[in-house]
Amino acid sequence: MSQHFGKRRAFSAGTATLALVTALAVAQTPAAPSFEVASVKSAGPIVPRDIASGHVNLGMSIDGSRVSFSGLPLATLMIQAFAVKPYQISGPDWMATERFDIVAKLPDGATQAQVPAMLQALLADRFKMTFHRESRELAVYALVVGKGGSRLKEAEPEPTPAPSSEPDKTPGISIGALGPGGGPMRISPEGRGRGAVITAPQFGTMKIGMGQDGAMHLEASHMTVATLTDLLTTFVDRPVVDQTELKGAYQVTLDLSIEDLMGVMRSRGMAMGMGMPGGPMPPGAMPGAGAAAGGAPSAATASDPSGGAIFSAVQKLGLKLEPRKAPVELVVIDHMEKSPTEN
Repeated sequence: MSQHFGKRRAFSAGTATLALVTALAVAQTPAAPSFEVASVKSAGPIVPRDIASGHVNLGMSIDGSRVSFSGLPLATLMIQAFAVKPYQISGPDWMATERFDIVAKLPDGATQAQVPAMLQALLADRFKMTFHRESRELAVYALVVGKGGSRLKEAEPEPTPAPSSEPDKTPGISIGALGPGGGPMRISPEGRGRGAVITAPQFGTMKIGMGQDGAMHLEASHMTVATLTDLLTTFVDRPVVDQTELKGAYQVTLDLSIEDLMGVMRSRGMAMGMGMPGGPMPPGAMPGAGAAAGGAPSAATASDPSGGAIFSAVQKLGLKLEPRKAPVELVVIDHMEKSPTEN
């Protein structure tokens, strides 16, 4: 399996899959002290052979008093530090491509809930970050229940995996929790590189298959509508907000076109860093969507919202994306250095 996954054609599935693993909801956190000590280093490139061998780890992990942020772009670190959605960060495009490894030590008595605020303080100290908050009225898509009612099927209980002390050596990518509200994810290739399986507490098991024409079929076993809106935001030119009032977890199936997938990769520059032409890829995060982040629109835009496969896929769920205006709270980055001060 690893032989096939390392090939360029097979790797297109991995590139598109990473585009789906987007902004995870994180809890608001109280004020916190600074890290006792921290090391900040530029992260090396991610290459296909590392993914095939299972040697890629991204995200946040906490082991005792040690906190690690591995291979994350500054855009993702911002999302974690301010406990917001990707589209709520407004800043320079390069924040999505400059990746760093951070290892820090928690002070005595500190809790995991204080980590985002401590990360915010670290970014201000080492990257000379300054920012302000403001509310802007932005174009959004409201996810609403269609006239015929929701067709979402209730999720079945997820089995609890047996605990194991052995590291997972299967080919793939491990993405650590990106905040108190998130959980670790594992992306593993299957079907000779033409698909992948993603497991995470947020959506259970998600199976992704690639067709001959590059189209993608996605099946999630245990997804909330809140997580669905985060997923949909990556495919359209505006943030998606939940107005369905559906509170359960559901089985979700989506069929996405090659135009949808290419639109995501173009608008977020997700190719060169993964061994494909087109531009650097920021693994594990996206700089935001639509007007909030200034990103390029994907294949389906507000001028013709019925023309994209993603809109048709949503309608098959008994839901609908409606263009609207809504106030959005933003964190606006006024200044940020590309390189941190020395450790």
